[in-house]
Amino acid sequence: MAHITRRIGLSLGADICWPICYEALLKQLDLKLNIGNDTVSFDAERVEITPFNLNKPARYDVVIDRLTHWYHTSREWIKQAVVYDDLYVFNNPWSLQSMEKHTTYSAMMRLGFPIPETWMIPPKSYVESPDLKLTLSRYARLFNLGDIGDEIGYPLFMKPYDGGAWVGVTAIKNREALLKAYEESGTRVMHLQAGVIPNDGFVRCVGLGPQWRFVNYDPDAPLHDRYTMETDFLTADEQDTLSKMTMVINAFFGWDFNSCESMRSNGVWHPIDFANACPDSQVTALHYHFPWLIKANLRWSLFCAASDRKMVTNLDWQSYFDIAARDIPFDEKLDAYADIAMKRLESEQFEEFCEQHLPHMDEVANEFFASDTVRDAIHQKVESLFPEHEIESFTELFWQRIQDWRAREGGAQPV
Repeated sequence: MAHITRRIGLSLGADICWPICYEALLKQLDLKLNIGNDTVSFDAERVEITPFNLNKPARYDVVIDRLTHWYHTSREWIKQAVVYDDLYVFNNPWSLQSMEKHTTYSAMMRLGFPIPETWMIPPKSYVESPDLKLTLSRYARLFNLGDIGDEIGYPLFMKPYDGGAWVGVTAIKNREALLKAYEESGTRVMHLQAGVIPNDGFVRCVGLGPQWRFVNYDPDAPLHDRYTMETDFLTADEQDTLSKMTMVINAFFGWDFNSCESMRSNGVWHPIDFANACPDSQVTALHYHFPWLIKANLRWSLFCAASDRKMVTNLDWQSYFDIAARDIPFDEKLDAYADIAMKRLESEQFEEFCEQHLPHMDEVANEFFASDTVRDAIHQKVESLFPEHEIESFTELFWQRIQDWRAREGGAQPV
């Protein structure tokens, strides 16, 4: 029986707390798995930014990437390693352009998802380029923005077609506000999207591999309170719908890790924002939900490494489009889409792996999230973001929320 070490690379930017906890919990698990004729162990290593030889094999089996959506050197190294050495990476670096709202709205509209009415409008201003004046004089046509707004109806939202993190998003209540916001939008290409009115629910479903977490989300709260600590706020049918929507979106685009925001109106869940190249992973945002993220990340990356999972290089959208063309209700289409998605995410194989090789993770994690290592990781992250006079109080706040998680969901006693 051979001993094999699978290496998991962490490609990081400003991340602080989650890699500390990921590395420490992996070490504490001390895994030596009997897989086939081999004994498999795992190492985690932070990926350094260095020159790289294009014909040199990658030293990792899996990379968890948090950097390439904005740092091109790492993106190109990861792309090279995928095509040259079959490196498995999440998320797929070629999916970054499809992480634009525009692409995701268009695709899910075709699949019949109840996306609110959305328009793209040309930018108010342009960056000068040699062919700009000639192009605009020949082809740009005047339009009445107010009439478009009236057709969509108010309230509506103006937001960058490729944006994220709520940057550049404006709630528009009337024609005058729309014209003012457009005047101030600069060179950004914007969407106008109908508001989901009335609404009585706003949920963020986080998907990581074939795993999901439902969060009652409050976008108007301060960052540390947007992810509420409510549980059991959805019916079983709603959980089924939202999890399937999230998994279908992720599998359709080849994403392993993403979050899907949906609003409920008259009993129907409308996805409004579901393309995120770098979903929240910091304790300062997730707090109560942070332990779930660490465990889910570990489970999926260990499964990918141990099973030598291959990158999906052919997304085969046609299989989804064939279902979309059927004259059947959307619920039936969603079930059929979800069957494809779960096969692509190897849901059954993943569950078997976790049952066989990681049955002790919950118990080890419950103890781990009461440790000084976790509290120190929280402190380091808080220290990087908060003013000095708030560091200790917010460290204590996030620490206690994690202890609340241990008491309510982890089977631990309150501390």
